[in-house]
Amino acid sequence: VKNRLFNLTYITLGGHVEVHKYRFLYFGIMFAVYILIILSNSTIVFCLEKSLHQPMYIFICCLSFNSLYGSAGFFPRFLTDILSDTHLISRPLCFIQMYVIYTYASFELSLLGIMAYDRFVAICQPLHYHSKMTFKMVTHLVIFAVLYPAFAMGFMWYLTDRLPLCGNKLNRLFCSNWPVVLLSCVDTTLNNIVAQFLTMTTIFIPLFFVLYTYLRILIVCRRSSSEFRGKALQTCLPHIVTFMTYSFSLFCELSLTRFEADKMNPIITVVLSLEYLMIPPINNPLVYGLNLPQIKGVIFRFLKKGPVKLYV
Repeated sequence: VKNRLFNLTYITLGGHVEVHKYRFLYFGIMFAVYILIILSNSTIVFCLEKSLHQPMYIFICCLSFNSLYGSAGFFPRFLTDILSDTHLISRPLCFIQMYVIYTYASFELSLLGIMAYDRFVAICQPLHYHSKMTFKMVTHLVIFAVLYPAFAMGFMWYLTDRLPLCGNKLNRLFCSNWPVVLLSCVDTTLNNIVAQFLTMTTIFIPLFFVLYTYLRILIVCRRSSSEFRGKALQTCLPHIVTFMTYSFSLFCELSLTRFEADKMNPIITVVLSLEYLMIPPINNPLVYGLNLPQIKGVIFRFLKKGPVKLYV
């Protein structure tokens, strides 16, 4: 059987813990979480007034929009599976979900890298900030943050899609690239090489860039006055919290992807999978909405008066 090639049209998501007895309770909790993600991130996106037409706030808006994008690739299907007795997903839908979730992760990290660079210029080179972070530069940075991950993940998606599969069970809550590759019964050396290269260019290089940038900021702050350090910390703290939260979530997902999920405690598998797709989309709007007075003020005015004079 292992030597035969099958072009399977359906894949079983076997990462769901037995939830028949409490399925409606779990559905209610997850549905409430999804609604919270939609409302909180939509508030950030639609509250971007002209008064907040600055690079940092545009990047925060992009971050919230990306959270909506990634959540849409996971939660509707996941909520359906909670109420379903079978967890079959068609091969095309599985690969679409895989692409959405992976591009969401890459977009997130690219945007965090851009935001770190923006804070570096604002704190370490304040006199050159407006000449460097022009609208044209911001546009180019956002386009690059979107296009490179989109094409990179698209190429990885193509290499995986061309593989014939000999099995159809994934011990995951959603479709993930490497577990799908492991279902193939042909040589996957090329997939492994490309996956390692793309992981390096879309994940680890941006991670190291963010770490290096904040290290430079900390060095500058150490040599400055206590007042300057306080203002810099207030500006950078939301970004650092967001970056640390996302890094931990990403580490859990990468660890789960590379280990054999069927040999792990299913509860741990579920928690790690959900943490990766739930915590950042909830954390981002809360951190920025509660810690940045400018955004907090706009949100309060938005809730009181309605969506008037919004920046489009």
